[in-house]
Amino acid sequence: MPGRVLLISVNRCKMPDPVFPLGLACLSATLRRAGYQPTWLDYLAQEDKLDPILSSCQPDFVGLSLRNIDDVLIRRQETYLDDLTTLTREVRRRFKCPIILGGSGFSIFPRELLATTGADFGICGDGEIGLVALLEALREGGELTSIPGLVHRREGQIVINEPRRPLGDEFGEADRPAALASYYLGASGMLNVQTQRGCAFRCCYCTYPVIEGRPQRRRPPELVAADFEQLCRLGARYLFVVDSVFNSSAEHVAGICEAVLRRNLKVSWGCFLRPQGLNAELMRLMVRAGLAHIEFGSDSFCDEVLSAYGKDFTFEDILRSSELAQREKVAFCHYLIAGGPGETSGTLAQGFANSQRLESGVILAVTGMRLYPGTALFERAVAEGRIQREDDLLKPTFYLAPGLTAEGVSAQLQDFARRSANWIVDDPDAAYGRLVQRLRQKGVVGPLWSYFSTIRRLWPERQRDKLDDG
Repeated sequence: MPGRVLLISVNRCKMPDPVFPLGLACLSATLRRAGYQPTWLDYLAQEDKLDPILSSCQPDFVGLSLRNIDDVLIRRQETYLDDLTTLTREVRRRFKCPIILGGSGFSIFPRELLATTGADFGICGDGEIGLVALLEALREGGELTSIPGLVHRREGQIVINEPRRPLGDEFGEADRPAALASYYLGASGMLNVQTQRGCAFRCCYCTYPVIEGRPQRRRPPELVAADFEQLCRLGARYLFVVDSVFNSSAEHVAGICEAVLRRNLKVSWGCFLRPQGLNAELMRLMVRAGLAHIEFGSDSFCDEVLSAYGKDFTFEDILRSSELAQREKVAFCHYLIAGGPGETSGTLAQGFANSQRLESGVILAVTGMRLYPGTALFERAVAEGRIQREDDLLKPTFYLAPGLTAEGVSAQLQDFARRSANWIVDDPDAAYGRLVQRLRQKGVVGPLWSYFSTIRRLWPERQRDKLDDG
């Protein structure tokens, strides 16, 4: 038997909902197929079992997965690195085996996090190929330089090998232990599924191409539909498609919807969509297959800013996409990032004016763009002298266009929210947290932003802080 592997999901973030660690689930399935014995420790769902699990297992290897670096909110700036460091040190204290880091958060800052934590190795990006290759090399004394995506030390330096991305039929199978699935279903009624990896779009701030690469690798529709069916058997009443952009290909979307319909699955689901490339026929097909919520990655309602952000669509595209969703009675929201390149007080005002042309939908707007290495925004900030190339960006750092301040942008967004109840801006307030808790207790599944917008329209602000009274 190749060996025992302890896999630890470090994530403990619960807002807006706890998220099942799908990446770790895929690694678990890959290791199991390769003959390893994976054991899970989900720090969010099993925090009270940390000591018993660590005490009972004798792993040959330990992998820790970091999903997020921080909350990307300019006012709160909550970071999640302390848990990774603490768990790495605790594992080191208990076991003498190699410690391997991975996950989307790690893949953005691989050198920094390997150095900070003192872990032995890391895997950048997709882990299915690199992790198995690393474990084989460690067991047999093999060469490390050819292992895809490996982060390791060589001659006093931390080096990163070139990745090799698994193709669409080489990833996606996931272990979903019933006990862990039950925790997430109890918290939100939802589980997640991935239909593709990679992002060919050029949004200036986005880390998806850093984490997953630009080539898009799509899973066969029947495999995705089989995932839908498995999640339904586990008790999921709602699924969320976690692809960065589900509709990167209309053919891909149609194929999955048709496969779901062939299985006669009765489950609601939501996804991230790009507000471009949609038509009435495709929207109707998605709705027939169970689509209930759309989260549009619009980013701005001003064409000038959209161009500066690296988007290749316009507000008219956003308007048409919204109308298609409204016509089919699909709940939808638009995510906006206010204050990035090209933004001014005037473009913000123009964006608000354009938002009044949307007859429905919720608008979720945040202040400032989080700066990450490897992005076009990072290069812009260096060229403008905002940051130095060697600056430590593990500490949340945000870009605001010249002439703007976080306070000024936030105040303008707050003014929009006072004037239009469908605007929800910056970090959620206490009333939102109480509303989430109450609705989940009543068995409501799926995204909850539409409920909060309705509450804002129906109740005066002074009454909303009493949401938890009844």
